[in-house]
Amino acid sequence: MKIISILVLITALLFTFTKCESGRELSTGMSVTGKVGEILVVCETDIWNSKISDALDSGLVQYILPYLPDVPTFQLTHRTPKHFTEGIKRFRNTLFLQIDPKYIGEKGKIEKRVDVWAKGQVVIDITAKDYDQLLETCKNGLPNVHKEFDDISWRRIMNNFSTSRNIQLKKQIADNFGIKLVLPTHSKLVTEQKNFYRIEFPAASRPIEFMGNGGSEDAGSIFSGIMIYQYDYTDSSDFAFDPFLAARDTMLKYNVPSEVEGMYMGTQYNEVIYPEGNNIETIYGLKGYEMRGMFMFKGKPKHSTGGAFWAFHFIHPERKKITTVSGYVDAPITTTWTHPLREVQAILRSVELVK
Repeated sequence: MKIISILVLITALLFTFTKCESGRELSTGMSVTGKVGEILVVCETDIWNSKISDALDSGLVQYILPYLPDVPTFQLTHRTPKHFTEGIKRFRNTLFLQIDPKYIGEKGKIEKRVDVWAKGQVVIDITAKDYDQLLETCKNGLPNVHKEFDDISWRRIMNNFSTSRNIQLKKQIADNFGIKLVLPTHSKLVTEQKNFYRIEFPAASRPIEFMGNGGSEDAGSIFSGIMIYQYDYTDSSDFAFDPFLAARDTMLKYNVPSEVEGMYMGTQYNEVIYPEGNNIETIYGLKGYEMRGMFMFKGKPKHSTGGAFWAFHFIHPERKKITTVSGYVDAPITTTWTHPLREVQAILRSVELVK
């Protein structure tokens, strides 16, 4: 079992992170189980039904903005300690909340363990001497706990995608755009222009949805993929929010037509779902700007389908071009978007320059 202490920069928080105590069970070597996007919370029922539940909702569910319908990063499932002990222990994300009267710390304790009962599992323990201390620890510490579960979620997908080959497609991307990234197995290049690629993800990479009372499987109800495009970088004014959107709309208009003649993919600018973004860095240290928003098919005054996009913009230092990797998810509102958007997030975090 590996043990990693969570680091906290804000010293004013009412808890400390400590190393894991000894005597814990070791990993079985088996793979994790449970739903992607699920956190199993193990605690007594009276704790689950208390004000701590509100702290769990606000600290751990956290929505990915600005999507509509809402896209939670996680959903919470409750088990009592007895239920957990007697059942399956290999849930990928597991959180223990414990009141221990023998605990003597002035602040609550939060510790992180990995590969406890299964390979790839992350377990976080929150321990306090009484209810009030546990509540205060949850209120202040759960955002950091969320960050740990959030980080491992896209890293698991990235590691899974990294085993897929897609040799020819990856070579084309490297030659044309000077970058490398992970992709689901059997990804397909469906649009190929000098400065624009669109790649569709296979149905097998998407979660299976059970539709209607009959429970029939519909693996194709979610359409997802990525687009890669590049254009000249002239000065710093090009690398900004509004120019990113203008370039996006131009690229989509001429390269992503709808099945309906005369319509094309465009950005939604409704104030409720207006695109937003922030600076990020990939796991390889490539700095850039990510943007999230909604798209729809435009061009005719009629109702059209749409979905979510998540993009990463950066300046290619050798080619002097702004390069964008933009994932999209087109799905019915009756299906969950969390997992396909996590796939996109994992791909964006994997981008690196070709050396």
